[in-house]
Amino acid sequence: MLIGAHVRGGGPLTARLDRGVELGADAVQIFTQSPRAWKPTQYAPDVLATYRNAARAHDSVRATFCHATYLINLATADDTLYARSVECLTANLSVARGMGASGLVLHVGSHHGAGLDGALAPIASALRAALDTADDPREGDLAPCPILLENAAGAGGTVGRTFEELEAVLEATGRDERVGVCIDTQHLWASGVDYSTIEGADAVIDEVRARFGLDRLGCLHLNDSKVPFGSNRDRHENIGDGSIGGDGLAALLGHPALADVAALLEVPGSGDGPRAEDVTAARAVLARGEAMRPGGSTRPAKPAATKKLGGATTPVSRTVAKAAATRGAAKATKKVPATKATPTKRAAAKATPTKRPTGSTGRRTKGSA
Repeated sequence: MLIGAHVRGGGPLTARLDRGVELGADAVQIFTQSPRAWKPTQYAPDVLATYRNAARAHDSVRATFCHATYLINLATADDTLYARSVECLTANLSVARGMGASGLVLHVGSHHGAGLDGALAPIASALRAALDTADDPREGDLAPCPILLENAAGAGGTVGRTFEELEAVLEATGRDERVGVCIDTQHLWASGVDYSTIEGADAVIDEVRARFGLDRLGCLHLNDSKVPFGSNRDRHENIGDGSIGGDGLAALLGHPALADVAALLEVPGSGDGPRAEDVTAARAVLARGEAMRPGGSTRPAKPAATKKLGGATTPVSRTVAKAAATRGAAKATKKVPATKATPTKRAAAKATPTKRPTGSTGRRTKGSA
């Protein structure tokens, strides 16, 4: 497993890699622009190419992930906000692709209590529009950059408060191979999913496997929780200092099915984001989790592996293609057919064209928001 961290901006784009080195991180996550502003940051093609090349050659920071702007809301009934959200998502994905990122993490948005069913077609249409029209350097060794739908803590009408809701969005896209998921450990805990035991962690992995297929799990957001279990609030805490605790996180982190997944810290640190000591704490939790499993800590460490997403074999450390080639191919995770039973019934909304749907295909009146 790669242990990474969200890193702040400032300076040249490649400074994010330097910050990853300072933290001792295996991977970095960055915002492609200010997370609370609509105006995109403009990067010249040569700036993005410089980052891609630097990341490919890097010998310690082995994967880059991007996070989309928080203002995006693909579930809104407001036409102006919806159009702006699609435009912003497209711009964010263009930058992520230009950087050679392994995924763009997205908070889908909120239907503000109107219900998920009416929002599914517009969400799917927006995702396809961004995936089809975002800029792409299309270099031969550059694997696709999927949009990774993040689970929500469950407040209000946020989309993705359960795995069932995320699966409904995936189904609405026609299970598009360019769409994956990101699981946030704090959001999962706050939404009422207890994975703090081996049995609970196994149940989570079984549901992920059944609903999405482990090949769609692009990354984890690794966070403890400031708030109690099931509180439906998004409040991150440093590893081991929250209501989940190091042992609770270890039960999930040490699951062998996650050995090839990047875990990205989004903890507060001392107020300025993840620190080197937070990365060290995360690695200690991972080691504890591995020791809880059959074979324990005697199991040999696994090399950084490859995953499949978007129809192409993608190194988890794909920003270092040369290094990935020497590590050998990892075993492909078998995808469970969509026809298999899941803990709760599946939603089966159909996808619609990239133009925002109207009428019975999912368009809601502004009064329903």
